[in-house]
Amino acid sequence: MATPGTPRPGGGAFSNAPEIAAQLQARAARMLPSAVSVVRHYAMLLETQIKANASGRPGPNAPTGDYRRSWTHEVHVSGEAVTAIVGTAKPQGRRLEYGYVGPDSLGRVFDQPPYAHVGPAVETVSPLFTAAIGRIADGNPE
Repeated sequence: MATPGTPRPGGGAFSNAPEIAAQLQARAARMLPSAVSVVRHYAMLLETQIKANASGRPGPNAPTGDYRRSWTHEVHVSGEAVTAIVGTAKPQGRRLEYGYVGPDSLGRVFDQPPYAHVGPAVETVSPLFTAAIGRIADGNPE
């Protein structure tokens, strides 16, 4: 076996790419449980922050709590990828977040201002999540 810096017979370059790839795969496998835990934790925090922001001004008023209760989160692991989905199936979600001006499908005309509650929640939780994932990547899980 050739060593780094030692020319190979017939020319060409030496590469330890397969060894590096195997080491990266092994590290990714060791990090996956920590990553799942962090993604699950911060998805829950994001959901909680959205619900808090949707509990009155400057966010939307939620007199019955039905809209707040509609927010959920799911965490999915596929191979070495971890994803989280935080959302609501309620149709008013986008309209509350971004506002709406104009007629709807029934011909009613609206001039509804935005009551941002998702964007501010993402801005609050995102740096915390990024730092936590960074600690895992550095080998210092929480």
